[in-house]
Amino acid sequence: MCLLWLLSGGDLAAQVRLSNNPEETVYNLCQDFQALYTHIREQSISPDSARTRFSAIMRALRSRFPSVESLQSDSSVVNSDSLHKPVSPFVFPLRGHSASSIGGSRGEGYRARGFDLFDFNVQGSHPAQDIFVRDRDQDSIEDRTGQPVDVLAMTSGLVIGIETAWLPGSEYRGGNWIWLYDPLQHGLFYYAHNNAVEVLPGQWVKAGQKIAEVGRTGYNAFKTRSPTHLHLMYLRILPNGLPEPRNTYDWLVVAQVMP
Repeated sequence: MCLLWLLSGGDLAAQVRLSNNPEETVYNLCQDFQALYTHIREQSISPDSARTRFSAIMRALRSRFPSVESLQSDSSVVNSDSLHKPVSPFVFPLRGHSASSIGGSRGEGYRARGFDLFDFNVQGSHPAQDIFVRDRDQDSIEDRTGQPVDVLAMTSGLVIGIETAWLPGSEYRGGNWIWLYDPLQHGLFYYAHNNAVEVLPGQWVKAGQKIAEVGRTGYNAFKTRSPTHLHLMYLRILPNGLPEPRNTYDWLVVAQVMP
């Protein structure tokens, strides 16, 4: 059963509590997001209609976490405009890996110009960081350990959408993906190309919790020319409820590495 559940713990995100609205209302928002993103991917909704619906869902999610504004004043919270607070709440999203696994030099693979979440006909941008594992035979098993690589939640948050049914031959680019809403940042983390997805919509996860395993799913990621990697994107939600991509490189550099 896909019910929203909150785990208590020492990190700030675990202290966020929902308003008195029924839990199923939050889960319904997750269902709405899942359906909307599927329509966007399949191009069965116009970009303008998708923007309107996305904005409504994001504003509704924000309203379900009334304690967020008071937590944002805490000195240990890193917000979207200040990436170097004294304590980082971030966990590096691949177990046993660090910033040295990020593609390019100092995150130069991030290219946000031209990005449009709502129009899959728009291509050419890459508002994300790709984090690579050593997998020469491309079996989604790391050569160094002989094991799959765990994908970890960078922050605590609410899983609002997943894809688990990608098959070779599909033209969909993201493969098996996860969208996670972080109410402290008021933004969305997108983890793509996973082999196995281990969370469900409506589930609350803690920073550092395993949510997937690295894979090669997705139209481009499945091709032999593509090294095995995690595609990590972060979208800040603006006051109007619409997304703005932000570079996570500085967050990844200071993130806690999990063995």
